[in-house]
Amino acid sequence: MSDDLRTVTYAVADRIARITLDRPERGNAIVPQLIAELVRCVERADLDPEVHVIVLSGNGKGFCGGYDLLASAEGMGEGVYGDESVPVGSPLHPATMALNHLPSETWDPMVDYAMMARNARGFMSLFHADKPVVCKVHGFCVAGGTDMALCSDLLVIADDAKIGYPPARVWGSPTTSLWAARLGPQRAKRLLFTGDSLSGAEALDWGLAIEAPAPEQLDERTEILLERIARVPVNQLMMMKLLVNQELYSQGLHATQVLGTVFDGITRHTKEGYGFQRRAMEAGFRQAVRDRDEPFGDVGSSTFKG
Repeated sequence: MSDDLRTVTYAVADRIARITLDRPERGNAIVPQLIAELVRCVERADLDPEVHVIVLSGNGKGFCGGYDLLASAEGMGEGVYGDESVPVGSPLHPATMALNHLPSETWDPMVDYAMMARNARGFMSLFHADKPVVCKVHGFCVAGGTDMALCSDLLVIADDAKIGYPPARVWGSPTTSLWAARLGPQRAKRLLFTGDSLSGAEALDWGLAIEAPAPEQLDERTEILLERIARVPVNQLMMMKLLVNQELYSQGLHATQVLGTVFDGITRHTKEGYGFQRRAMEAGFRQAVRDRDEPFGDVGSSTFKG
């Protein structure tokens, strides 16, 4: 299997399955193939009796910078955001996505939902996996990248890393909708009302991370945690994960995710959403993001909060 992976790598040793996002030249930005390969790797690890725990990490300067939006924001999705192998007219086909984002055309929210809901289900493969998933975050974990991190069971975040959901300011809503489950309603609102991000040290203080070591100790501290989890029998790990996850199921997580995914489509079709897209088409996506974030003082790696 590993030979035909193009966006992630997969390896197993000492009861640990290692899934690594591997698009470092694009900040491990999310494309449909990456989600599909993530799901395949999670399933492979889940079915491997030698694997007790899964660790998810990213290659390069950071964990994940979110969706690969250069083409989707600048060029309506062609070339990056679709799967040319699916039937024409499918919600996953680039032409369908492009047409459904044209301000001059009627937006079909269910076409949008069919596409984004599949992405959310892909991220949730980490949550639904029988075995524990530890996410190791370095550098940055923002926007759609947080969907993968928050769908994991435990987060170990370098103390200087940046984690948050800046698209809450415009053009996004978290589809997996796990911020409140992780932080409680008040702290979730504090981040989503502003689009502010946390440092790894703050994430530990807020209860989002289980540990926030210095960057040079991130690997060592993650390996210690993995080794301890790997000592526990798989059947015990499965029961403990199911036991805790039932709390979130009972709170209506699925219904919240449906709402979050529908809202994500709406955010891209409001007056402000179209304005953001027009700016991206005129000046480039990076400049549109800079324009969005500069008034908040947290462009790039900054976690400034006023």
